[in-house]
Amino acid sequence: MSAPTEHVLDTLAARGFIHQMSDEAVLREMLSGRATYYTGFDPTGPSLTAGHLVPIMMMAHLQRAGHRPIVLCGGGTALVGDPSGKTSSRPMLTRDDIDSNLASQKRQLMHFLEFDNGAGLTANNADWLCELKYVDFLRDIGRLFSVNQMLTAEIYRTRLENNQSLSFLEFNYQLLQAYDFLHLYREHGCLLQCAGSDQWANCLAGMDLIRRIEGKEAAVLCAPLLTTATGAKMGKTEAGAVWLAADRTAPYDFYQYWVNVDDRDVQSWLKLFTFLPLEQIADLTNVEGAALNEAKRTLAYEITGLVHGQDEAEKARDAAKALFGGGGDLSQVPTSEASEAELRDGVSLMALLVRCGLCASNGEAKRAISQGGAYVNGEPCRDIQAKLTLDHIEDGGIMLRVGKKHYHRLLVV
Repeated sequence: MSAPTEHVLDTLAARGFIHQMSDEAVLREMLSGRATYYTGFDPTGPSLTAGHLVPIMMMAHLQRAGHRPIVLCGGGTALVGDPSGKTSSRPMLTRDDIDSNLASQKRQLMHFLEFDNGAGLTANNADWLCELKYVDFLRDIGRLFSVNQMLTAEIYRTRLENNQSLSFLEFNYQLLQAYDFLHLYREHGCLLQCAGSDQWANCLAGMDLIRRIEGKEAAVLCAPLLTTATGAKMGKTEAGAVWLAADRTAPYDFYQYWVNVDDRDVQSWLKLFTFLPLEQIADLTNVEGAALNEAKRTLAYEITGLVHGQDEAEKARDAAKALFGGGGDLSQVPTSEASEAELRDGVSLMALLVRCGLCASNGEAKRAISQGGAYVNGEPCRDIQAKLTLDHIEDGGIMLRVGKKHYHRLLVV
């Protein structure tokens, strides 16, 4: 006789996905059958970031347990702007911006979730929110919301306590998200919303709306908003966000982000961002110091494979081997071109560090050089006026480095 399969709620809890949930008994019973669940992503940019990986991986675990996901792209709510976690109003997007971002994000989510043959669904809330008649919406939905209760939600209370602007447009956001949940229940039988913990109040509003209008017991599952052990926002670097799109964060740089995580984060991030068995994760992380490097490389390889595919993960691993461990394929190091003509006249090292993405600004590049953190072909350079010329070419290119781990190769053409 085979051993009983672990309940997916226990799996999620053991891997660190659960920050808050509605009634556990209701949720456990719901997930003992086949449930339909959804998570919303506002298409406010062309790429999702590493910070989105927690809800994405939670969705993936639920689908692997036999449940049906709905990826809700917030084409309608993006026209309003979610005030959660913000101290000021978000910039307004055009419909063309939203449609373009929507298409890009869908491609990234398909790396994690299966949509063929009805295994998963996608929806755009612009399809129903933009068709709502305002007076009818106020009479049917708005009358069920208490302004007094809404003002106790942290997303609104914080703005008001700090005397910061909160537009009426943003104040409507909770009603719209709650209506999304109701609509998805009516259209697809969806009774579970998964989100980040900053959406807790909005999710509960939708759950309550379904109960009051349809008499059905819905559920909410919220994941934690992660920070690193150092207190920084997960998925952020000095150069900016770590993106899931390869044209915004190269697969090698994505791989390196995970290789360089703090020792204290390795075990929890292996649980969250890979599908490796917990026993294997425990074996990998039951060490300290330099011995944890193997666990970091495993984390980087696994998550890079999920986001960019196994071929790109292997290329990134080979490039890292070439730079740090000997062997490997140096051609996989992030590369851009520089012409012989511009090098003949000399090119500012500071400008090249910014151009190659090793530094985010001239000021950052200046600091890196002056503090001894910039290298040309392995040699430190402290001269902020330094220029690279044809004399710096080695094996057809010039290897630049900032800090211990961030490399870029200039291929001279």
